[in-house]
Amino acid sequence: MTAGLSRRERQIMDILYQRGRVSASDVREAMADAPSYSAVRAMLRVLEDKGHIRHQEEGLKYVYLPVVPRDRAKKSAVKHLLDTFFNNSPEQIVAALLDVSSTQLTREELDRMSEMIDKAKKEGK
Repeated sequence: MTAGLSRRERQIMDILYQRGRVSASDVREAMADAPSYSAVRAMLRVLEDKGHIRHQEEGLKYVYLPVVPRDRAKKSAVKHLLDTFFNNSPEQIVAALLDVSSTQLTREELDRMSEMIDKAKKEGK
């Protein structure tokens, strides 16, 4: 879902998904090296025009919310990664994840991942 977004637009979407609902000033405060308030408002307008967010009026300000639920956006992002970088191969993406983070994974995380793979094997039969 974040394919085709600029770096700043992705930052804003990350903030929205973390907080759920935000005003333009909330976004600006949460951004590293934030642009001007009017630039943030313009980016929010662009994201709304692209269909990624919507707004509600609360008193004198707009509060912005993501249109697509976080779980659906995650699935869309993973599908985009699979298609773009891993030749649509889940095996390749898992191998890359393990290569990048294997030294950071705890035994418990590895066990949970193994359980997910075992469950997928059972459901696939």
